[in-house]
Amino acid sequence: MEITAQMVKDLRALTGAGVLDCRKALETAGGDFDKAASLLREKGLAVAAKKAERETKEGLVGSYIHAGSKVAALIEVGCESDFVARTEDFQALCKDLAMQVVATKPSWVRPADVPADQVAQLTAAAEADAVGKPAQVAEKIIAGKLAKFYEETCLLEQAFIKDESVKIKDLITGKIAKLGENIVVRRFARLEVGE
Repeated sequence: MEITAQMVKDLRALTGAGVLDCRKALETAGGDFDKAASLLREKGLAVAAKKAERETKEGLVGSYIHAGSKVAALIEVGCESDFVARTEDFQALCKDLAMQVVATKPSWVRPADVPADQVAQLTAAAEADAVGKPAQVAEKIIAGKLAKFYEETCLLEQAFIKDESVKIKDLITGKIAKLGENIVVRRFARLEVGE
């Protein structure tokens, strides 16, 4: 199948990958658009994993104030260089993350931030629900309840409000691959009138 410039352009718009990477992915996938997008996502994950250990001393504090000025959020997002912090992509990411905090009211950034006693309490409750079930079923019940709790309370595990098929951690991974630097959400604060 012939790889057209329009196919490359469409794949680039979807994934944010470079022109040559998009063309190569389409060639590898034999022109299959979905398969090429999947290949680029996998490549992005590999790139992000390599950059995860790099130090993030720069970044921005993103903000979002909802219409009516009744609720707002500030979020600190770190990156490796001031150059990336000043890009439109990074600034848009910070604003989207602040908007996510306003909309979904997370309590923690990542599952590792949840206090151990709270996880133990939740695990005990899930184990009580799993009493009398086969071991494999009980494990799935416990894992499922923990995963649901993390999705509701941890920013990085939540579905992105602008695209429910993407988790926040995957959104950030995509930006790491696109911008070529490690990106870390450090902390956030949510303010609401009357709370």
